[in-house]
Amino acid sequence: MTAPGPPYPASPAGGHPASPAAPPPAPAGAPAPPPGPGAVPPFAAPPTEGRQARLWLGLGVGALALLLCCGGGGAAVVGLAVSNLQAVREQGKTATEHYYQGLRDRNYDESYDALCDDAQRRESRAQFERRVSEQPQVTAYRVGDVDPNTLTVPVDVTFAGGDRRTQQVTLAPDGGTGSIEVCGIS
Repeated sequence: MTAPGPPYPASPAGGHPASPAAPPPAPAGAPAPPPGPGAVPPFAAPPTEGRQARLWLGLGVGALALLLCCGGGGAAVVGLAVSNLQAVREQGKTATEHYYQGLRDRNYDESYDALCDDAQRRESRAQFERRVSEQPQVTAYRVGDVDPNTLTVPVDVTFAGGDRRTQQVTLAPDGGTGSIEVCGIS
C-alpha cells in the first residue's frame, strides 16, 4: 500500500525518472555556490614526490653535525688529558732534578726552594742546610719516570764513597702556582 499524497513526479515518455533539477540561480550580488565533488581546485596541489627523501637527508645531515660536535668535544677532552699528563711528568722530573742538582752542587738554597710549602713549614732553611750537610754528599743521580697516579718518582743516587741507593721522591702541586714540587723523600 502506498501513502496518500501526490504521486511521484511523472516519468517522461521513456519510462526513466526525470533528472534532478539544477540548483536555483543565486540571487544577484551573492557568490556562486562552491563546486561539488570532482571539481578542479583553483590552485595546484603541493608536490608529494621526494618529501621522504628530503626528510631523511635532513635527519642525516643533523646527525652528522651532532656527531662531529660531540666527537670534536671528546677529542678535545682526550687531548687535554694527555697534555696535562705530559705536563705533570715534565714538571715532576724538573723539580726533582733541581732538588738533587742543589744537593750535588752543595747549593742547598736551590734544593730548599724545590720543596713544597708543607715540607718548608716542617723544616726551616737553616735546619734543612744543617741536616743535608751532615749526610753523605750526593755525587751523581738519575731521575726516573714520574708516576702520575701516585706523584712519585724513583731516583738512583750515588753518594761520596760509591754507595748507591734508589730513593722514592713524593711530589705535590703547589697550592698557589700549581707547579709540581718535592714534598718528601724515602
